[in-house]
Amino acid sequence: MTASYCFTHAITRKPAVSITAGLRAVDIGTPDLARMLAHHADYIAALRSTGAEVVELEALEAFPDSVFVEDTALCLPQGAVVMRPGAPSRLGEAARMAPHLRALYADVPQISGPDSFIEGGDILTTETEILVGRSARTNAAGIVELTALVKDWGHTVREVFTPPGVLHFKTDCSLLDAETILSTKRLAASGCFDGYKVIYTAEGEEACANTIRFNDLVIMPSGFAKTRDALDAAGFKVLEVGNSECAKLDGGMSCLSLRFTPRG
Repeated sequence: MTASYCFTHAITRKPAVSITAGLRAVDIGTPDLARMLAHHADYIAALRSTGAEVVELEALEAFPDSVFVEDTALCLPQGAVVMRPGAPSRLGEAARMAPHLRALYADVPQISGPDSFIEGGDILTTETEILVGRSARTNAAGIVELTALVKDWGHTVREVFTPPGVLHFKTDCSLLDAETILSTKRLAASGCFDGYKVIYTAEGEEACANTIRFNDLVIMPSGFAKTRDALDAAGFKVLEVGNSECAKLDGGMSCLSLRFTPRG
């Protein structure tokens, strides 16, 4: 099994009514909860269509951004690391996720340093390394702590940098297979993907860089035809899912799930 994109499990969380108060870099409108719930159901159906077991946790009204579960943990075959989000309003989300991970994993350490901050949206796991982007939500101390925790599991961390004005590293990239990355040109220009094959998002379609490879599917936000066609031409099986409402909160396909195959 290819551990970086073949998975048996996923965890999602139902959007809360409070999501209209979620964090956003730029206000481009208030999310429509009914439409978001419909998109979320389509997303879960896409994950389940691959044969994976998908858990949908109940909404957390006290945490408007809690639908974006990826930021709470890094899930690897050997264990799960509970993150320490860089947004103060999200610190409690990781603690609420930890018990669900402990039910599936024997080893669930956590980022605990008071000066350490790191979110899953800044972490791209490939077959050979874990790339972690410094950003407004992930700092050097958080990366150092994560590096030490996953070293015992045989993983190597490489620190990279998120472009200015971009929320998370994976806002601008995603893994397509063991050798291929989907990326915006502004991110790839840093050289962070040297050694990988890179497919660029089409001009004006940078917002679809955050897709996920989940088993045999590449699940991408709908409405980005040129990039979709490029992925089709490259031989990927693409499934589009609506993301208009999560996008108002800087959310994408990877943000909405934790994806993993636990070994125990």
